[in-house]
Amino acid sequence: MNLSALQNLHSANVLVVGDVMLDRYWHGDTGRISPEAPVPVVKVSSLEDKAGGAANVAKNIAHLDGKVGLLGLIGKDDNGEKLVNILQAESIDSQLVTVDSLPTIAKMRVISRHQQVVRLDLEEPFEKEHSRLLTKQLEAVIDNYDFILFSDYNKGALADIQAMIKIAKEAGKTVLVDPKMSDLSFYKGADFITPNLNEFKLAGGNATTEEALTDSARKLILESGVKAMLLTRSEQGMSLITETEKYDFPAQVLEVSDVTGAGDTVIATLTTMLGAGMSAKDAVEMANLAAGIVVGKLGAATVSPEELSAKLGQYLRATGEHYQTPFEDVLQHIEFAKQNGEKIVFTNGCFDILHAGHVRYLAQAKAMGDRLVVGLNNDDSIARLKGEDRPINPLNERAMVLSALASVDWVIPFGKVEENDTPANLIASISPDILVKGGDYKVEEIAGADHVLSHGGQVEVLSFLDGCSTSNVIKKARLTKS
Repeated sequence: MNLSALQNLHSANVLVVGDVMLDRYWHGDTGRISPEAPVPVVKVSSLEDKAGGAANVAKNIAHLDGKVGLLGLIGKDDNGEKLVNILQAESIDSQLVTVDSLPTIAKMRVISRHQQVVRLDLEEPFEKEHSRLLTKQLEAVIDNYDFILFSDYNKGALADIQAMIKIAKEAGKTVLVDPKMSDLSFYKGADFITPNLNEFKLAGGNATTEEALTDSARKLILESGVKAMLLTRSEQGMSLITETEKYDFPAQVLEVSDVTGAGDTVIATLTTMLGAGMSAKDAVEMANLAAGIVVGKLGAATVSPEELSAKLGQYLRATGEHYQTPFEDVLQHIEFAKQNGEKIVFTNGCFDILHAGHVRYLAQAKAMGDRLVVGLNNDDSIARLKGEDRPINPLNERAMVLSALASVDWVIPFGKVEENDTPANLIASISPDILVKGGDYKVEEIAGADHVLSHGGQVEVLSFLDGCSTSNVIKKARLTKS
C-alpha cells in the first residue's frame, strides 16, 4: 500500500442511501443538583447541530474528497430543514424525500464536561411504502454513481432494500452495506457487509475462537448471499473475510475518547478507497487507520486525507511519500476544519529555498492554532518581486517541500498581477483566526490584517532567525560554485 491512491480520491463516486437523522448537542456546565428532582442542572452555553446516521456517512466521504450523493427520508419540519442546510454546507448532493406525516429523526444530547447527561430521541419508524419512494429515487439517479452504500439504522428507510440492491446490481454497481438487521440475508447481493462484533453474534456468528469466528463468518456469507464481510472487532481491530481468504488488521489506536460514529467512518473510508482504485485489502487497511484516528476524537468525527496521510506515513515507518492536498481542494478542507471548531492560522511567503529559519517560523505559527495554511507566491509573482532569475524552485516543488513539514497542513498559491502580489484576496477567502507575518512589520502594514481584525481574529508578528535568508543561501551557493 502507498500514498499515491490518496491523489485519486476525487475518482470515488458514491451514493449513500439510508436512515438520515439530525444530531443535536446542547453543551453546558453542571454546578448543582435540581431541587425538583435528583438530576444535574446543566446551564446551556452552546447548541450544535450535525448530520447523523446515513448523513454522517456521506459527510465522512465528502471530507475524504469523494463525490457523494445522499438519499434518505425526512419529515416536513424544522429539523428536516436544518439537516438539508447542513448537508449543503458539507458539499453533499442530498436528495432527501419528505414524508409529511412523520418527523425527521433527531437525537438530542445534553453534554456537560465531556459527558453525556441525557439523550432524547425524536422518531417514528418509516414504513415500507415510504422506503419505496427512495427506491424510485434510486432508479432515477443510479447511473450517476459507481458505488452504492446502504447505511441501515433500522429506522425504516431501507425497508425496501432488497429491491434497491437488485436495482444496483443490475446496473453493475458495487454495493456496500452497514447492517442493522440480525438476518443478513436481508442484504443478499451486497459485495461488502460491515457488521460490528455484536451484530455478528446476533446474526449467528461464533467468536469464541479465531477458527470458530472464521468458519461462522464464511457460513453467514454463504447463507446470506453476500460476497465479503468486513468485521469490526473493537480493540481486536478488523477482519476482512471472504469464502476463501481472511485478512486481519490490528487496532491502530492506543487511547479511545469516543467510538460514536466509528462504524460510519469505517464504511465511508472503505468505499472511498475502493472508489479511488485501491484493492479490497488495502482499502480495509486504510479504513482501519481511519477508525484509529476517529475514535481518538470526541463525538461523531470525520477523517481528512491529510490525517490519513500522516497516519499512513507512521504506519509504513516513513516511506518518504506524503499527501499534498490539491490546490483546488484547500479552501473546502479549511471550511471543513472550521466546522469542526479548529483554529486556522495563515501565513505567506515565497519559500523558494527552505532553510532553518523557515522551519522554526512555521513551527511557531502552527503552535498558535490547530491548522496552518501557507499562502505561497506563484512563480510569476516571485519573478516580479525578486528578479527574473527567481524562483530557483518552481511552484509545485516548493509546495511539495512545504507540505511535507509536520507544521504545515495546507499550501495554496496566490500572486496574480491584479492582486499586486499580496495575499489579501486569499486571506479574505479564508478568514483565518490568526494571521502571522515574519519580520518587523507594523500590523497596519500587513496585507489582509484589516480583514482578519474586522472578523474578530488576531494578527501576530514573529521575528526571523538571525542569519537565515533565502538570498544569503543563494549568494553562498553562487560563491561556492565560482
